[in-house]
Amino acid sequence: MSTFDERANAFENKFAHDAEMAFKAISRRNRAAGTWAAGLLGKTGDDVAAYELEVIKSDFEEDGDDDVVRKLAADLEGKADEATIRAKLAELHKVAKAQLMDEG
Repeated sequence: MSTFDERANAFENKFAHDAEMAFKAISRRNRAAGTWAAGLLGKTGDDVAAYELEVIKSDFEEDGDDDVVRKLAADLEGKADEATIRAKLAELHKVAKAQLMDEG
C-alpha cells in the first residue's frame, strides 16, 4: 500500500470516527434534553425513559435541531420558550461531548 493510500485510509477513518462521535453526542444530548423536559412536565419513572426516547426519535425527522426544538416547544408550551430550549440544547451538547471525551 502506498503512502497516499495509507493517508487516504487514515482520513477516511478519522472522518468516520468524527461522524460517529458527533452522532453519539447529539443522541446523548437529546436524551438529557428529554430528561430535563420530562422533569418540567412532571413525568416520573418509566415515563421519563419513554419521553427520552420520543425526543431522540424526533431528531430523525430532518437535519439539524429544528425538529427537536419543535417537539420540545410543543410539549413544553408555557413552561419553556424556544430560546430557552435552544440554550439548554447547547448546554447539554457541551456536557455530552465532554462526557464522551472522558470515556474515550
